[in-house]
Amino acid sequence: MGRKPTITRERLLEIADKIVRSEGAAGLTIDALARAANISKGGVQYSFASKDDLIRALVERWTQKFDELLGEMDGLSAVDLIRQYIKVTRDSQPAMNAKMAGLMIAYIQNPENLTETRQWYRSMLERLGGETNEAQAARVALLAVEGLFLLRITGIDEHGEWSAFLNDVESVFERLLEKR
Repeated sequence: MGRKPTITRERLLEIADKIVRSEGAAGLTIDALARAANISKGGVQYSFASKDDLIRALVERWTQKFDELLGEMDGLSAVDLIRQYIKVTRDSQPAMNAKMAGLMIAYIQNPENLTETRQWYRSMLERLGGETNEAQAARVALLAVEGLFLLRITGIDEHGEWSAFLNDVESVFERLLEKR
């Protein structure tokens, strides 16, 4: 009978999340996680065979949380979906800061992870399909919000501008809907 692990995979992800928040993506290593969790490097590798596995699990965790906040999307109109997307993006920003977004760079360097990311975006764009003014406005708003997310990686939010830019996207989206 094997020894019972002293720390769970989920607990390691919580600690990894804290490392990324405090030190940025570069601070997240197997060694750093082992030290922070007060376990051996082998203990971390029991749950995550490599740094890539760790990053993938952390991004999957963030994506799952974001999707849970979005809630059930089936049956939502493109307009309601984008309104919910903007709201969830705004509400989740304290949890998803630029340091975490920087981790996405490492994540998408793996072709398998890039494929999964593309599939997620394709599914969102499919939900916003159609040639109506509402569908077009929804797609533009989604692309603008995601563009802001990518710009955060480069440090656009040093002075808290993120929220104001997101307000701009929301205002323009609502004005486009008024013109229909």
